[in-house]
Amino acid sequence: MKFWLINSLRTIVYVSYFAILAYGIWTGIYTGGDLSATLGLTADSAVAQFLDVVICFLGAFLVASLVCGLIMTIMDIRDDINDRLPDAQHDN
Repeated sequence: MKFWLINSLRTIVYVSYFAILAYGIWTGIYTGGDLSATLGLTADSAVAQFLDVVICFLGAFLVASLVCGLIMTIMDIRDDINDRLPDAQHDN
């Protein structure tokens, strides 16, 4: 049961990682060059939209890496505690 629980949680993390990246790309497409125009990078609509996609993708990549990395770290710590818990209970 522990095997299925850990692997299902890891699957959720992997799916959420790509979902965050897809959301970042969608946000870049949805803004339609407004972000680049606000930052004063370019006025050309095609280049501005491409820069929006790149900026939003890089932001989503950073957020996805931090969030999913933190979740995996917490899962690993929990797994290590669960592995050592029987040893601690036998010392009494």
